[in-house]
Amino acid sequence: QVQLVESGGGLVQAGGSLRLSCAASGIIFSWYDMGWYRQAPGKQRELVASIGSGGRTNVVDSVKGRFTISRDSAKKTVYLQMNRLKLEDTAVYYCKSSRWTGTRTLENWGQGTQDTVSS
Repeated sequence: QVQLVESGGGLVQAGGSLRLSCAASGIIFSWYDMGWYRQAPGKQRELVASIGSGGRTNVVDSVKGRFTISRDSAKKTVYLQMNRLKLEDTAVYYCKSSRWTGTRTLENWGQGTQDTVSS
């Protein structure tokens, strides 16, 4: 059974930092692309950052230079380091694993972790 468990969220003041972790189980971690998404109240879920199975990273423009995604295959964990947080970064952050098998995409989501940035 695949499980993605996020941790590290919480309340932080604007300008502060948080590091999110997503621990995976039930998958061969090194085979999967991993991503962090977020959903703010009243908005659609959006991609924040992704890291491929080979380590290639992608970070969306709104967080570029502030957020960093990384992965530790030995720990089967993906991280999102968030610095210089802004009020608009407040959202529920979700971890996702995905893998293209050649015929379909296997995807799994974590349960989400709330991050609140206060002024």
